Amino acid sequence: MKIAIVGGGIGGLTAALGLLRQGFAVEVYEQAPVLREVGAGVQVSANGTRILFALGLEKEIMDVASEPGGKQIRLWNTGRTWKLFDLGPLSVAQYGFPYITIHRNDLHQALAAGIRRIAPDAIRLGRQCTGIDQDARGVTLRFADGSSARSDVAIGADGVHSVVRTALFGADDPTFTGIVAWRGVIPIDRLPERFRRPVGTNWIGPGGHVIHYLLRRGELMNYVSVVERANWQVESWSVAGTVEECLADYEGWHEDVHTLIKAIDTPYKWALMLRQPMKQWTQGRVTLLGDACHPTLPFLAQGAVMAIEDGFVLSRALAANADDHAAAFRHYEAARNDRTSRIVKGAEANLGRFHNPALSDAAQAEAYVDAEWEESKIRQRYEWLFTYDATTVPVSDDRSMDLVGAQ
Repeated sequence: MKIAIVGGGIGGLTAALGLLRQGFAVEVYEQAPVLREVGAGVQVSANGTRILFALGLEKEIMDVASEPGGKQIRLWNTGRTWKLFDLGPLSVAQYGFPYITIHRNDLHQALAAGIRRIAPDAIRLGRQCTGIDQDARGVTLRFADGSSARSDVAIGADGVHSVVRTALFGADDPTFTGIVAWRGVIPIDRLPERFRRPVGTNWIGPGGHVIHYLLRRGELMNYVSVVERANWQVESWSVAGTVEECLADYEGWHEDVHTLIKAIDTPYKWALMLRQPMKQWTQGRVTLLGDACHPTLPFLAQGAVMAIEDGFVLSRALAANADDHAAAFRHYEAARNDRTSRIVKGAEANLGRFHNPALSDAAQAEAYVDAEWEESKIRQRYEWLFTYDATTVPVSDDRSMDLVGAQ
């Protein structure tokens, strides 16, 4: 089976590497002329590192990642701190794999290197997909340069503005959340010593929150924040703002938040849009993965991991169902749809939790945090995420094949 993947992001490359390791012929079509991800960090919990290690990338990933010892909640104005949960050795002891924070480009390059070791020419750059057609025997992709490519099946891994999704199901109808997000990456030597502690931090406050954690062996700090405002509705990661504008969004917040913002060279901003989970991802010989079918708000730290899980489970499903792509896609959706929908809804629920008006008053805020981040509630929100095992989830009617790809 010859498989075409539209989109060379994290999900598309994970699927490609999983499929190549199963012996499939794979071509990845990426519109960018150079294979690189935007300058930002991602969090990869144990359910994601389990997959990266299964793909043979353990050394490459751990050489460039940071491994936080835990996560904490801080109150927006007083800076009071609550422990969210421990990580580090505890993640490995409980879930078998580490929780890491990693620069998107470092993760991207590790996946690309794994692909090129098996198939040096599998990634085709500068190939912007503009349309897709399918018939009883295969799929034809059309590109902006006038060329085309033929495959047996195709995978749309082309992100939130997916051309493949639009071709299959028509244009989507996102709703603006009334929230603008900011991001930036800071060299750690620009920050005071107290910021070098390897703990992921989530500042919560009325109408906004701020997240920061270390990247690249502690050499960089990743900054992401969101604020409720209605005057910016551009859904793009590449629009530059100013430090002054970002500071204005966090007036009255703790001096540590202002220290981080002031250390960013150029903060980037984008509008957060809400999309309801799709109930169907497949049409004929074409299916979707990652943000193309279940884009999520970034409030549960699972967006990148969902794409990694999708890519790996899809590669296992195609391997376990021989030449029956219809069965493979059916089992893939069955394995992934409910879980990803629950994550999308869980991230949306965290919006109200992180921005609750009760956080305005210090005394009221402390009681609110004590109640909302009580230990049993934390376990309820996160345990089911971290224990998921994409290497064994059923992907065929023949349960003896369910471990295909896990060896």
